[in-house]
Amino acid sequence: MYSAQSQPAYILHTRPYRDTSLLIDAFTPMQGRISLIAKAARGVQCKHSRFKGLLQAFTPLLISWRGKTELLNLLHAEPSDFFSFQLSGKILLCGLYLNELLVRLLHRYDPHPTLFQVYQTTLTLLSQNPNLALRLFEKQLLAELGYALHLNRDTQTQQTILPDRQYQFIPSQGLVLCSNTTIAIANVYLFSGASLLAIHAEQWTTPNQLLDAKRLFRLALHHLLEGKSIRSRELLWPPKRTSEFASAIDEH
Repeated sequence: MYSAQSQPAYILHTRPYRDTSLLIDAFTPMQGRISLIAKAARGVQCKHSRFKGLLQAFTPLLISWRGKTELLNLLHAEPSDFFSFQLSGKILLCGLYLNELLVRLLHRYDPHPTLFQVYQTTLTLLSQNPNLALRLFEKQLLAELGYALHLNRDTQTQQTILPDRQYQFIPSQGLVLCSNTTIAIANVYLFSGASLLAIHAEQWTTPNQLLDAKRLFRLALHHLLEGKSIRSRELLWPPKRTSEFASAIDEH
C-alpha cells in the first residue's frame, strides 16, 4: 500500500480518464514523478468536485494519495501557498517544455528533492530571464539523470579544456578535443573551449555562449530521449512558422 499525506507537488500533465476522472502526472520531491487518478474531477460532476479548479499546472499544491499499484488514488489537494505561477504567452510555452521534459525523462518513484527545488526556482525566474532559466534547468536535469556533462576537461584525455580550441560533443562519450581541422566550424556538434568553460561556470558573458549552452543541452537531451522529439516543441515551435511571436519563442 502506497500512501502519503499533504506532500508538496506540481501537476505536470493531465488527461481524461473514463467518464469523469483525470489521469495525472505529478512531480513531488520525495517520490519523484507519480501517476494519480482523480475521480469525479471533470464533466458534470466537476461542479461539485473537491478538486474543482485545483489540478492546474504551475500551482504549488499539497496532495494526499493512497493505492496498491503504480496508479494511485488522489484523495485530497489544496494550494500550498497563496499564489500560483501565472505564466502566459511565450513564458507559458517555456513552462510546458519543462513539464514535458520531466514527464518524458523521470522514472516513477525516483526521488529528486533537489530537482524539485530547481523546478520551482525556474518557474520564478522564467518571467525575468527565460533563456537563462531554461539553460540552468536543463543542466541540472542532466546531472540529476546521471548524465552530467564534464565541461572543463576532455573526457578522453582528462586534460583541461582550453578556451582557444574546438571540442566535439559525442553523445555516448562526452566532449573531446577536435583534432580534425577540416571539420566545418558550423558543425552542430562542435563547441569552442571558451563557451564550454563559460557553461561550466554558469557565467555566460556573450549571447553566443548562451546559444552554445542551448545547443549542447538539446543534443544531450535528444540522446537521452533516444531520438524522440519533444511534442511541446513540435506543437508550439513548428519550423515553418515565421511569425514574430514564434521567432521570439524559439529564442528560448
